[in-house]
Amino acid sequence: MSLLADVALVAGEGFWIGGGAVRDLVWDRRFGAGEEGPVMVKDVDVVFHDLLDLERRREREVEARLSQLRPEVPWDVKNQAAVHLWYGTRFGVGAVSSLDSVAEAVATWPETATAVAVRHDAGRLVVVAPCGLGDLLNGVWRWNPGRATVADFCRRLAAKDVARRWPRVRVEVPSTTSAYAAAG
Repeated sequence: MSLLADVALVAGEGFWIGGGAVRDLVWDRRFGAGEEGPVMVKDVDVVFHDLLDLERRREREVEARLSQLRPEVPWDVKNQAAVHLWYGTRFGVGAVSSLDSVAEAVATWPETATAVAVRHDAGRLVVVAPCGLGDLLNGVWRWNPGRATVADFCRRLAAKDVARRWPRVRVEVPSTTSAYAAAG
């Protein structure tokens, strides 16, 4: 909650914390391997949508301001209106369409439990969860076909070390990857 307040203070109301930062904190508490308290997330994803300024400079400025306030937090700020400019190259999938809002962007995030973002708005918590909150709250790692490939899903599953970190989370492997999952 304090990070949400910091983001609202530094960046404004249109900025959200989402993705792995939300999933990791929820799952560490609910489904973790018994570590004392929540394990620190890899980074805190801060997202916004601004069609009028697609330059990376804006993201870096917000990251710098947040880092001045909380230098111990690994901030990662991304303008979701600019994702289409780099996503295809970074993930090797070719051109992708632009996104019209934070909610539309969140709907494309790789796993359903990760496709959640939250923010402060006039003292209340606002949640955007286009895939619902069921998988986040019930501990289900499921592919979201909104944009990520099955190969990326499998890569992320291995990289996040889901079975060790959250032993009570259930992994739903897409049927097209059963052979890959069995081998991996």
